[in-house]
Amino acid sequence: MNYLARLEQITSAHNPILKEVRRAVTRGGVTNDGLCVAEGFHLLEEALRSGLEIPVILATESAISAAAGLAKDAEKTRFLTTSEALFRDFSSTENSQGLITLVRPPAWSEDDLFTSRALVLVLEGIQDPGNAGTLIRSAEAFGATGVLLLKGCVNPWNPKALRASAGSLFRLPVIDLLTTAEAIAAFTRRSLPLWTTLVEAGLPLGEADLAAACGIAVGSESRGISAELGQYSKALTIPTRSVESLNAATAGAIVLYEAARQREQA
Repeated sequence: MNYLARLEQITSAHNPILKEVRRAVTRGGVTNDGLCVAEGFHLLEEALRSGLEIPVILATESAISAAAGLAKDAEKTRFLTTSEALFRDFSSTENSQGLITLVRPPAWSEDDLFTSRALVLVLEGIQDPGNAGTLIRSAEAFGATGVLLLKGCVNPWNPKALRASAGSLFRLPVIDLLTTAEAIAAFTRRSLPLWTTLVEAGLPLGEADLAAACGIAVGSESRGISAELGQYSKALTIPTRSVESLNAATAGAIVLYEAARQREQA
């Protein structure tokens, strides 16, 4: 069906959908209907590629045609258009492409993450959405089976985290809001080790067995992981020169890469 036949024009800032998008962006989460706010053409393409439900495509008058062309087979999607001025009022990016897609996030269970050769990334205290999204992107790139974001982390569906993940959140199994005790219990039930990085005194990264099923814990840059999680974890150290430590996203990506390298050679 031609999208023009079902195109809806929004002219008021008080429109309920605009209010929901604005509220989700401000809160850094999903709408009251549980939809995530995906801004830009790349995330629309990734949502389509991932086969997810797309209830709404909202675009400026200059972007709606290109957006509808990408989603031409999305028969149940509502196409909404609004002015550039109204769009700027709720956009979460400085250089907007004039497109927001409301996407139904996938639902995952622990079993989706803990496969037979699990590689689970555990994030504790990661509050920067850019770091969280980058770590999730790295997790998908290096073959992780899923990500656990513990309570206190940024919402993974924060629009900035989703953008930093570049669409990996649409495919990689992710569970959030677990307590540290619940995460430890998930590993204990499966008798899986959990590795974490220390600046020094840990096992050198190349000597850690990351080819076997395991988890990798990354803590905040300011505090690291909690004492509770540290008691369960095994420490490893990334050899560096001239600098004492790496930021959380970089350290996590390096350990994930090493795990991928070992698994390819196993």
